[in-house]
Amino acid sequence: MKKIAMIALAALFLAPLTSCRDQKKTEAEEMVEEMQDEGAQVKKKVDGDETKIKMETEDKKVKIKKEDGETKMKVKTDNDN
Repeated sequence: MKKIAMIALAALFLAPLTSCRDQKKTEAEEMVEEMQDEGAQVKKKVDGDETKIKMETEDKKVKIKKEDGETKMKVKTDNDN
């Protein structure tokens, strides 16, 4: 009976650690979602281990390049002139 109580107690302590993991998004993922919400045209090109994403709205252009685990992002707005 003591073993069952210890297992139940251990399960209570471990349950919050495994069920509520933080799902953080990268800056690039957040930008993609933001641009999609704004109704941007999205073009995605995959070439081997390189991925390029181009998004464009009337006043904003975003280019994201992912290669070898490295992400580069360029944001240009019409106000940048």
